[in-house]
Amino acid sequence: MGAIDVWAQMTTERMAKAPWLETLLRWTGQTGKPLVPSPEMTLQAMDAAGVDIALLSAWHGPQGSLISNEEVAAQIDAAPERFRGLATVDLTDPMQAVRDIRKWVDGERFVGVRIVPWLWELPPNDRRYYPVYAACIDAGVPFCTQIGHTGPLKRSETGRLIPYLEDVLLDFPDLVVVGGHVGFPWIDELISLTIKFPNFYVDTSAYAVHRLPKSFVEYMQGVGSSRVMFGTNWPMLSPQKCLEHIASLGLTDAQRDAFLFGNAKHVFKL
Repeated sequence: MGAIDVWAQMTTERMAKAPWLETLLRWTGQTGKPLVPSPEMTLQAMDAAGVDIALLSAWHGPQGSLISNEEVAAQIDAAPERFRGLATVDLTDPMQAVRDIRKWVDGERFVGVRIVPWLWELPPNDRRYYPVYAACIDAGVPFCTQIGHTGPLKRSETGRLIPYLEDVLLDFPDLVVVGGHVGFPWIDELISLTIKFPNFYVDTSAYAVHRLPKSFVEYMQGVGSSRVMFGTNWPMLSPQKCLEHIASLGLTDAQRDAFLFGNAKHVFKL
């Protein structure tokens, strides 16, 4: 099977106008470019890199919806064999958050939940997340989040793994957690949590593979071979750009397959 991209989104016009996005575009060299891809553009980018399936994120923040669950559902409808969804919720309304997960997350079209802590300026051990974790366990799907430093001009502290994410993994031993964006500069904390918690995974979104930190590549070649999944952060980075130098990782065939699709297929039950 081809690759599975576990972190992508089809940015809406209102998300493209978010003031923090300008910094992110500068990081990826896309300042001044349109950032509202269509399903057709997304499929073309996937095909160019041999990506079979992309998980499309909904986004919600303190100012409201940036990509709604309804919009992601429509995006999935455009190519149901190629797209799956990651639902999102409003942390300020915990019971509605639980209802939304029960409504949208069926394990078939929507295969997980994503919340980005830096957007909320709330670390993942904040009490407002806890109903979401319980609902994810009930639904049998992963909770997807962001770890490591923050590209936009927002505080990075919410992406620190210890103590914030460690508290969650201790309080919810049945919860499967996927940390996006590698976790740099806290790679040692990432490795420590991988060894300690069997339900903790990470993806390489926001990085072209040849830009991955050396310590992270060594992790992929060892204990991380069953924990690391491919992601892009499309449309900020294209799948082709991310995978252009995959041979430089020095992975065995089995490790490469696990990274590109095997681990994601297992975790998201695809």
